[in-house]
Amino acid sequence: MGHTKKQQQKAFETLKEQFAYTSPMAAPALEKVVVAVGTGSLPDKNKVEIIEDRLAKITGQKPAPRPAKKSIASFKTRIGQIIGYQVTLRGARMYDFLDRFLHVALPRSRDFQGVKPSALDEMGNLTIGVKEHTIFPETSDEELKDIFGLSVTIVTSARDREEALAFLETVGVPFRATDTKGGK
Repeated sequence: MGHTKKQQQKAFETLKEQFAYTSPMAAPALEKVVVAVGTGSLPDKNKVEIIEDRLAKITGQKPAPRPAKKSIASFKTRIGQIIGYQVTLRGARMYDFLDRFLHVALPRSRDFQGVKPSALDEMGNLTIGVKEHTIFPETSDEELKDIFGLSVTIVTSARDREEALAFLETVGVPFRATDTKGGK
């Protein structure tokens, strides 16, 4: 519990002049982190078990199955068919996961130059796509044939994009330096 209060206080102290906060409760906070994996329309039973097991290892929490909301014939899906898994992390588990994700896993990914600021939406939520789950130390020794991607969404209580960007930089998200040559 001490870690969350320290981080909240640090964000308040750093951002209070820029956004005119009068109370630490006015500063943005991390609400939750959602880790999601799609299994595909016709998942192999063995592959689904592998995804479920490795997602539980990575997050420290059992993933929840996500059923299809619509039947789509071209994707061969039916309503209620399991097409993915999701884990919602809050509190201490969220901070532990974020610490490992931002300081260990992301720097291990190939050609990592920072998170694009364009990954931040207008509501102040940051979504980062990970192509290979093997960047996490918990799964790095697994077989290379069963690699899957996942998305990590960091949900904040920020009121807009600018406030969220400043808050996430304070928390330690490694944003990519803006390219002056007109690149991406």
